[in-house]
Amino acid sequence: MADPVEAPWRPVAGFRVLRLRQPLGRRLAQLLPGLVLFGVALALGVEGMLGVNPWTVFHGGAADKLGLSIGTLVILTGLVLLALSWLLHEPIGLGTLLNVVVIGPAMDLTLWIIPDLESIGWRLAALGVAPALLGLASGLYIGAGLGPGPRDGLMTALERRGLPVWAARTAIEVSALTLGWFMGGDVGVGTLWFALTVGWWVQRFLARLRIDSDRSDKGD
Repeated sequence: MADPVEAPWRPVAGFRVLRLRQPLGRRLAQLLPGLVLFGVALALGVEGMLGVNPWTVFHGGAADKLGLSIGTLVILTGLVLLALSWLLHEPIGLGTLLNVVVIGPAMDLTLWIIPDLESIGWRLAALGVAPALLGLASGLYIGAGLGPGPRDGLMTALERRGLPVWAARTAIEVSALTLGWFMGGDVGVGTLWFALTVGWWVQRFLARLRIDSDRSDKGD
């Protein structure tokens, strides 16, 4: 008889803590580059100036209204969603916390380093590679298995309360897009490009980069 599947989270002092079956160092070596690359990919989408993904539409619109950098809005939004995840008793891992503090600064730094792209050719190139880089970054940080990002945590919270995953994801993305558009966020052909391509890239890279997929039933 096969051994029962071990739950990925264990209760500790009222919190749900991730069980680690692979060394933490290996996971961090994948997680941190993934989070930095995620910020770089988001910045390339902004540099394209042809429309960005729904959450960046929201971050950009809110940043303009508040007079803050877009990376700062990424951090502030992550903190709010992190608090919401805690209130909803969603699991919070090291990856969740680092997601909040790494992606925003990486995005701001990339936007500061890369000069404004005036040529339509360079803008199309930036937009063209951004979803693939976002997929690679997602595969790295999600595959590290150290906890979901705060935006993903909101999706799983809705799913645990009876909403199908696709409906939860769609509701969150549409809400972010709508709020961002009303605040003047960058909506355009790039927004559609992200919507049509990012999922395919995430699935492709995650299948190869998920650390726990290679663990053996022979045990530790």
